[in-house]
Amino acid sequence: MIDHVTLRVRDLAAAKAFYAAALAPLGYKVGMEFPEGAGLGVGPKLDLWLIQDPAARPQHLAFSSSDRAAVAAFHAAALAAGGSDNGPPGLRLEYHPNYYGAFVFDPSGHNIEAVCHLAPGAARKPKPAARRVAKRAARKPAAKRTSRGRAKRSKGR
Repeated sequence: MIDHVTLRVRDLAAAKAFYAAALAPLGYKVGMEFPEGAGLGVGPKLDLWLIQDPAARPQHLAFSSSDRAAVAAFHAAALAAGGSDNGPPGLRLEYHPNYYGAFVFDPSGHNIEAVCHLAPGAARKPKPAARRVAKRAARKPAAKRTSRGRAKRSKGR
């Protein structure tokens, strides 16, 4: 699982404005800014970092979408924010029967995609790892601290 990605962009201000608008339908917001870069993400987790680099070379990034409507909203928002069309929202059967994606070029020439892999009307299930962590946390007693700061478990564990 990828934690975060850094994308080098030719014009940071233009890229930041583009991504804030284009990824808004997917729940992304600018969460951190500094002179040479910015971080975007959903909630407190920033997983897309933009870094100023005048020599940036085009890359491809695909963002997961919860449904097909969000893919279409991403495409419209990206075009309105100054992106150029590289493939309208639609099925890409060459990948698999439910691959619904849309593609745009950002101001630096990066090929940006939003994709939904679900059949129409299908709901996204929670990730297995998240369910396991929640179950473990629910049944594990809280550790008590000794006077020396070490964790001490209750007996029987």
